Amino acid sequence: MNGLITEEVAHIRGNPQKLIIFLHGYIDNCECLSHRIEPFIDSFENTALHLPEAPLPCEIHESKRQWFSMHRFDPDDARKIVPTLDECLKIYESMGLGFEESFQYLNRYIDNCLDLYQLESKDLYLCGFSQGAMLAVYTALHREKTIGGCISFSGLLAASRIFEKHKPSTPPMLLIHGTADNLVRYGVQEYSAQKLRSYGCAVETYTVADGQHRITEDGMKTAKSFIDSLSAK
Repeated sequence: MNGLITEEVAHIRGNPQKLIIFLHGYIDNCECLSHRIEPFIDSFENTALHLPEAPLPCEIHESKRQWFSMHRFDPDDARKIVPTLDECLKIYESMGLGFEESFQYLNRYIDNCLDLYQLESKDLYLCGFSQGAMLAVYTALHREKTIGGCISFSGLLAASRIFEKHKPSTPPMLLIHGTADNLVRYGVQEYSAQKLRSYGCAVETYTVADGQHRITEDGMKTAKSFIDSLSAK
């Protein structure tokens, strides 16, 4: 049924003391993501790492998935080619309804996973790539209880207007982005960092020199260190 997460890839290491949920991107799926981030998955002990499958078939590639339709809000993919960052951000701001709809079913999935391992919100780390990163940031801010941390690979803070009205949770954030990203422009990293800090989030950034729209080995190592440092507190 649309709107419900019924598929996933789960990697269980030892006796889980923390839960990492990693959201795949647009035109992607959890199986492909699992292969791409194997070094990241294998680096944890006593951890449950879940990669949920977005419930919606992708509008561009039927064998892939999407968390919500991008063409519903940007039918011409203008966000990739508009000349200014402000124009780009305006398009992402228009996607609020898509993020909110996705949050509703993802939030239920997160609660079920926490219950499964008898863990608390502080034990949860949300990660995501591209559209999944945007949804991870949105969800981390929107959760009732503050989570342990959030990591965005090639994403941004989108639909921020809701958080001007709804007081956000303020988990620590790590924003990882490549300078040569041609799909989600690099300039969104600094914008997102400033905005998140204004909410009260502790924000770290990591720049992948000449990095394109992908998850890199150094990005995964940085994400691992970020989670380790937070979970050790």
